[in-house]
Order: sequence, then C-alpha cells, then structure tokens
Amino acid sequence: MKPLFALTAIAACALLLGACATLQTGPVGNPAVPEPAQSVDLNAYLGRWYEIGRYEAGFQRGCEGVTADYSLREDGLIGVVNTCRQDSLDGEVRSVTGKAKVVDGSGNAKLKVSFFGPFYFGNYWILDHAEDYSWSIVGEGSGRYLWLLSRTPQPSEQVRDQIMTRARELGYDLSILRPTQQPSDG
Repeated sequence: MKPLFALTAIAACALLLGACATLQTGPVGNPAVPEPAQSVDLNAYLGRWYEIGRYEAGFQRGCEGVTADYSLREDGLIGVVNTCRQDSLDGEVRSVTGKAKVVDGSGNAKLKVSFFGPFYFGNYWILDHAEDYSWSIVGEGSGRYLWLLSRTPQPSEQVRDQIMTRARELGYDLSILRPTQQPSDG
C-alpha cells in the first residue's frame, strides 16, 4: 500500500509542477533565440538604461517609465535596480533590487539574476548592443521575454529603427512588443 501511495504522491506533485509551469508561460515571440552576437564590456554596460519596449510579463504589468540601473558591487557581482511607475508616468514608483553574476564562458553576455534570496533563477542575455553601448537588446533562451533598451528615454527615430530592425533580424516577433512610455527628459 505504501509504494502505491508514494507513486501517487509523486505523480500528483509532477502534475502540479507541470500545471504551475504552464500557468507561468506567455507567448513565445522567438522560437529560436540565438546566442548573444558579441561579447560585452561590463564597465561600458553599467549605468542607467531606459526600456523602450518589451514583451509583457506579469511582474512588469502596467509599468511605464521603466529604468534599469547596473553597478559593480564590492563582491564582484553586478547590482541591479529596476524601477517603474505603475500605470502611468505619474504613477506610484515601484522598485526592486537584485544582483547578477556573469555566466562563465559567455563573454559577459549572459547573466544569472536574483531578486529573491541567494538563488539565481533568471536568465539575462545581452543578445546584441550598439558599439557605443547606446542601445541593447536583452532576452533569454525561452523566447518569452524581450527588452529593448536605450541610454536615453527618447532615442531618435533612427536609433529606434536600428533597434527594431536588429530585434527582427534576431528572430523576434515585434507584433507582440509592448512600447514603454518614457518621459521626454531623463
């Protein structure tokens, strides 16, 4: 009787975990995410980034005026502070602080991020960036997440077109891209 109960409990747990994973998934905007196109100079990447567009994710629902600030910590990890305003540029400020570590052998283009505790669950792939680090395209392996970042809150149309063209070349479906409202000045 005990082996049957144990087998039933294991099967129930597996079904429950599978159901949870299914509930967490969003649309896949890129079924074949490429490896990052080039290595990353972390010192050049550090600083403030403005989100100009993203694939909507539950943890960012309603966020406008989104910024991400990266800094080098004393322990060698990267400090991460993501900030947004809820539902409008005048909305309540929400912020979350985390840390990231570079994935060995990735040319600094892949990071593991953690916002909750010591475990690194999130993948953060810097898929491509401008030579001068004026823009960046960030995703991860599942193709469900995409962030288009700029050093300025209102990049020129030429820079915006360059980012969009490059994201499309990387295989991303831009029809599900959600533009992010940003203030007219930084």
